[in-house]
Amino acid sequence: MQQCEFSLSYLSREWPDIETWKATARSKVLELLSYNPPEVPLNPRVEKVVERDGVIVELVSYDQPFGPRTEGYLLYPARRSGRLPGVVALHDHGGFKFYGKEKLVGLDDEPIVLREFKRDLYGGRSWANELAKRGYVVFVPDVFLWGSRKMAVASFPDAFVKKMSQLESDSSEYIKAYNAMAGQYETHIAKVLFLAGTTWPGIALYDDRRAVDYLVSRDEVDPDRLGCGGLSGGGFRTIMLAGLDPRIKCAVCVGFMSTYQEMIADKAASHTWMIHIPHLSKYLDMPDLASLHAPLPFMCQYDEDDALWTLEGQREADRKLQAVYSKMGRASAYSGKFYPGPHKFDVNMQEDAFDWFDRWLKDT
Repeated sequence: MQQCEFSLSYLSREWPDIETWKATARSKVLELLSYNPPEVPLNPRVEKVVERDGVIVELVSYDQPFGPRTEGYLLYPARRSGRLPGVVALHDHGGFKFYGKEKLVGLDDEPIVLREFKRDLYGGRSWANELAKRGYVVFVPDVFLWGSRKMAVASFPDAFVKKMSQLESDSSEYIKAYNAMAGQYETHIAKVLFLAGTTWPGIALYDDRRAVDYLVSRDEVDPDRLGCGGLSGGGFRTIMLAGLDPRIKCAVCVGFMSTYQEMIADKAASHTWMIHIPHLSKYLDMPDLASLHAPLPFMCQYDEDDALWTLEGQREADRKLQAVYSKMGRASAYSGKFYPGPHKFDVNMQEDAFDWFDRWLKDT
């Protein structure tokens, strides 16, 4: 297969300076994302407040330009002083759209199917709670098509609606049936969005930037010390948010990094329409997209036996990111770490990620 050329990569030529390159590349990506909704106020509300294990957990909501209000969980230490660094914790895709924010936050009376999901992908941990205990304000928003933003059951075919009416709405069987049907609709959703002149990742990025808007509105947060991170689909959201929102000063991408060359050759069928930006590969490779965050701190965690990527593709992406940061004279601001095992963000990986946030958002 012919090697792809990426004309807006920082490695493609000598640019006048880093900011000129960033402005040029970011402008092209935003053009391709094709999502520019009207401005609307957040109109935020705190819906519920509880304290769990020394962490305040607020259920909040705010308006979007369309559709239902987005819900998210805001977590911070019950005992604190001064403004704290903030992190937007980005939930995964996981083929699990019934819940979004709940995948990362510890709640009472979690359904068995959610506990099993956390066990398999997160070492049984609710990592947003753990990070909040370390002295962060952590915001976990739902993204378009998950949780509070998911498709209503009534919008699916009548036969499915009838089947669901016979199940308990909080049962594992109900949740699994919903996730399966929502997965079947991904191609339909992508087609509709393309025909409407926009893109799914464009909407997701807007949602995540809106989450940053909410986070910086809170008095508990130091707006100059913001990070983001997530696994899988949350890793893609991390690449996009860190690369295209300069308010993010530190990022951790987990289980989502390769090259488009390897993805096209071996793994295209494994991935959701959520990550497809038409024509992007004419200009930027996947690690180039992540490098739009450079020279700010960026950690990428790779699972060596990840079924979503080839190991060769992951290693090539790691080499490209190292090369970008080295060319910028900031080699120490990039960390690529490989871990044994399948697609996951386990406790060991979480602790490494938390240490990275501590290094760059606390020790300043």
